[in-house]
Amino acid sequence: MDKITILWADDEIDLLKPHILFLNGKGYEVLTACSGDEALDIVKDNKSVNVVLLDENMPGLTGLETLVKIKQMQPTLPIIMITKSEEEHIMDDAIGGKIADYLIKPVNPNQIFLSLKKALDNKRLVSEKTNTEYRKEFGQIGISLNENLTWKEWVEVYKKLVYWEIEMDTVQDKSMLDVLVMQKSDANTQFFKFVEKHYVNWLNGKDANAPTMSHTLIKNKFVKELDSSEKVFLIVIDNLRYDQWKTIQPIVEDYFKVESEDLFCSILPTATQYARNAIFSGLMPSEMEKRFPNLWLNDDDEGGKNMHEEEFMRSQLTRLGKDTKMSYTKITNFAAGKKLTENLNNLLNNKLNIIVYNFVDMLSHARTDMEVIRELADNEPAYRSITKSWFEHSPLHDVIKQLADKKVKIVITTDHGTVHVKEPTKVLGDKNVNSNLRYKQGKALDYNPKEVFEIKNPADAYLPKNNVSSRYIFAKETRFFAYPNNFNYYVNYYKNTFQHGGVSLEEMIIPYITLSAK
Repeated sequence: MDKITILWADDEIDLLKPHILFLNGKGYEVLTACSGDEALDIVKDNKSVNVVLLDENMPGLTGLETLVKIKQMQPTLPIIMITKSEEEHIMDDAIGGKIADYLIKPVNPNQIFLSLKKALDNKRLVSEKTNTEYRKEFGQIGISLNENLTWKEWVEVYKKLVYWEIEMDTVQDKSMLDVLVMQKSDANTQFFKFVEKHYVNWLNGKDANAPTMSHTLIKNKFVKELDSSEKVFLIVIDNLRYDQWKTIQPIVEDYFKVESEDLFCSILPTATQYARNAIFSGLMPSEMEKRFPNLWLNDDDEGGKNMHEEEFMRSQLTRLGKDTKMSYTKITNFAAGKKLTENLNNLLNNKLNIIVYNFVDMLSHARTDMEVIRELADNEPAYRSITKSWFEHSPLHDVIKQLADKKVKIVITTDHGTVHVKEPTKVLGDKNVNSNLRYKQGKALDYNPKEVFEIKNPADAYLPKNNVSSRYIFAKETRFFAYPNNFNYYVNYYKNTFQHGGVSLEEMIIPYITLSAK
C-alpha cells in the first residue's frame, strides 16, 4: 500500500512537531502549511494528498474559507477541521462544508490518529466488520433453515437476510456476497416447502399460526387506525418489497417516525388483480367473484382487473362497522402524482385517504420491456437503488413531506413483492392460459410437478374456477414459466428480470408500516 500523505495546515505548525513525529511513526507522510493560501497551493500542486487537517482560526484565509476553496478543487478530499472554538455556528458551517470530522483543541495524537482512521479507513473497516459479522450469523441462519419454522420465525429469517443484503450494498469488499446469495437461495427453497405445506390450511382455518394475509389485513391490522383522532392516509405502493421499503425508510424518517414495522403474507397468486383486490375487499378471489359478479374479472376476461378497489373498500368498511368519510386516488403517472400534491389540502377534510401508487409495479414491468431500464436495474442492489432514486424525486416524497406538519397518521403497505427470476420451468397450455410468468391457470396444463406449487382444486385456495378441470400452478423460488416453442429466445428475454405471481420470500413476505408525526 502506498504511504498516506496528510496535509496539516495551522499557523502554529511548529508547536505541533510532537504530533507530526507521532504520525510519522504510524507510517504517515505529513506535509505542513502555515496558512490557508499555502495549503491551497499544496493541494493544487500535490494531487497525492489523501487527507487535510485544517485549523479553523488562521490569519488571512480562515479555515472555513480554505475548506470551501479546497472542496472546489477536490470535492472528495477528506478534511478534518480543528478549532479552539466551540461556537455552534462554526460547527454548523464546517459540517455544512462536508468535513470528515471536527476536533476541538487541545488535541492529543491519539485523537488525531483515530480521526484519520475514520476518514481514511472507514470503508475498509466497515467492509471487514460487515463480512466478519455476517460470517458469524451465517451459521445461525443456516441452522434455523433446517428447523420446522413458524410464519413468525420465517419473518425473522427474512428480515435478517434483507439486513445483510443492504449492508453488503454499502461495502467495498464483496467477499461474502456469494455466500449470502447462496444462503438466500437455500432459504427460498425451504420457504417454498413451508408454503406448499401450510398455505391451504391457513386459508381454511386449520392452522392456529396462520399469518395475517391480504384478505385479512384491513380487519386484523388497519381498521383500528380509524379509531384514533388523527386523519389517516393509507398509501399502497404496488409491488414494494421489504428491502425496497428499508431502502426508502431513512428518507421517510426525515418527516415521520416509524411507529411499527410489520410483515404480512400476500395471497397467491402474488399478482395485483388478486392480492390488491383481496386487501380492499377483505375477501379471497372466489368470494369476490361470488359477492361482486359484476365487478370481479378473471384472467381471461376483457378489461382492467383493478378498477373497483374503492367500491371494494367501502363495502368492507361497512361490514366492519366503520362509517368513514374517505377518498381514493390511484396514481399511474407523474402528472397524476403532481396533481395529488396540489390537491392534498382538500383531502384533509376526510378521515381516511387511500392512495394507490403504481410506480414500482411499472418499474418491474419496464425492467422487462425497456432495454435502458434493464441496464439500470440489472441486479438486486441496482433495483433497490433505482427505487430509492425514484422515491427521492417523486411526487409521493412531496406528499409525505407536506403531511409531516399536518399531524396525520400514515400507513405504507403493498399488495405483493417481486423476485429476480433466473431458471425456466417448461409449461404447456392451450391458448386460454394466462400470460403471467410466475403463475398459470387453465384446464390443460403440462408441467413438471416438482418445479411448481400446484392447486388442483381451485376451491381449496378460494380461487375462481373457470372450467371444471381448471387448476393453478405457481413458480417456485427464482423460476419462471416458459413455453417449449421458441424456448431459448423466451428464456434469454426474461431471465434476470423481476417478476411476480409465484412463491418466494420476496413476493409473499411484505411490509405494513405505521408512521406517526414527529
